[in-house]
Amino acid sequence: MSEKHKFIIARYSIKGKKFEILVYPEEAWNYRLGKLKDISKVLVYAEIYKDAKKGLRASEEDLLMVFGTKDVYEIADYIIRKGELPLTAEQRRRLIEEKKRQIITFISRNCIDPRTGRPIPPTRIESAMKEVRVAIDPFKPADEQALQIIKALRKILPLKIAKALVAVKIPAKYVGKAYGAIIRMGEVKREAWLPDGTWIAEIEIPAGLQLDLTEKVARLTKGEGQVRILSSR
Repeated sequence: MSEKHKFIIARYSIKGKKFEILVYPEEAWNYRLGKLKDISKVLVYAEIYKDAKKGLRASEEDLLMVFGTKDVYEIADYIIRKGELPLTAEQRRRLIEEKKRQIITFISRNCIDPRTGRPIPPTRIESAMKEVRVAIDPFKPADEQALQIIKALRKILPLKIAKALVAVKIPAKYVGKAYGAIIRMGEVKREAWLPDGTWIAEIEIPAGLQLDLTEKVARLTKGEGQVRILSSR
């Protein structure tokens, strides 16, 4: 069977009810990652099943109760984005390889050899990662994984993360969705809440993340948040 004609079952379960769709694996993952916009190219059949292997369709009553609609494409969109979407072995290999490259780039961009003050070549980082046998999660953000991997690499490779201290100011109405995303990028050194609920903080981050942090704050606050570089070392 050709790659195009292979399919997998995407699932979404809630309150004891199960909903399934038959999808093409490559197209389904491209859709979930935002690389493909036309969901009709993802579905093998425009049907929502309660048991795809047996060909049993989900009832309209259940679809309305759970999704608030009977529209197959709206429901399929939700299942692909929020449900269980299996990976083929080849897809998993490619995603892990792509994530590994992102991690290596992050480490190379943010770390130096403290003995020389020079950046560490990507080939040396990759070799050290193989030596300590780091595990890579294809879905976890590269920067979060890199910070953990750096700790493991220090056993065999001298590494120092170049740091920057930044001041961040987030208006009260955006704190709820922005706070967690921002503090995961570094270490909060000081923080305070203004009378109107605005959050201000000084955060130490890897120096290479300055642009990433600025862009994230702008996106999460619709341009109303502020980031100011206090120092780099």
